[in-house]
Amino acid sequence: MSVSIDDIRKLKELTGVGLTDAKVALVEAGGDFDKALTAMRKKGVTKAEKKGDREAREGIIDGYVHGGRIGVLVEVNCETDFVARTDGFKEFAHEIALQVASMSPEYISEADIPAAELKRVRDEALASDALKAKSAEMAEKIVDGQVKKHFADKVLLNQVYIKNEKQTVADFVKENIAKTGENLVIRQFKRIELGVSE
Repeated sequence: MSVSIDDIRKLKELTGVGLTDAKVALVEAGGDFDKALTAMRKKGVTKAEKKGDREAREGIIDGYVHGGRIGVLVEVNCETDFVARTDGFKEFAHEIALQVASMSPEYISEADIPAAELKRVRDEALASDALKAKSAEMAEKIVDGQVKKHFADKVLLNQVYIKNEKQTVADFVKENIAKTGENLVIRQFKRIELGVSE
């Protein structure tokens, strides 16, 4: 089966794989670009998860100011200075800054939520009158769901990525890990909004 060189190039750019891998993926997908992209993203995410334990000490600090009213600084790390200097990595860091400016997260990951805050939200959910008629097991499941929902928009990696509603920020990070071939870590961020103090 012949596939177009434009599709091969486009798939290569979107996934960060070589031209040969992109062509093979398109052939395996019968020329269906979306199917090939999905397959390559799954492979990339699998590879990205394996890279997640590697140390990321290089990187950049990127900033974004929106209309003079919202300012964001983010530190994004990678494994090598070479990747840190690439346009693709700089663009990735800037997208994270835009996400923070737009969605105002409080934490990077669920691991950053203070135990006391988790307990407070959980206790409030457990105290609900609606749970009194439920079994302990059912109440626990309901509370788990309510806690997850409460923090969904507060955790950066769990947020829906502003430029692709089918992706979370965590998916976007994994996609860029696949593209760069390095572990990428959002280390910290600071968001300042005019007239709003912490």
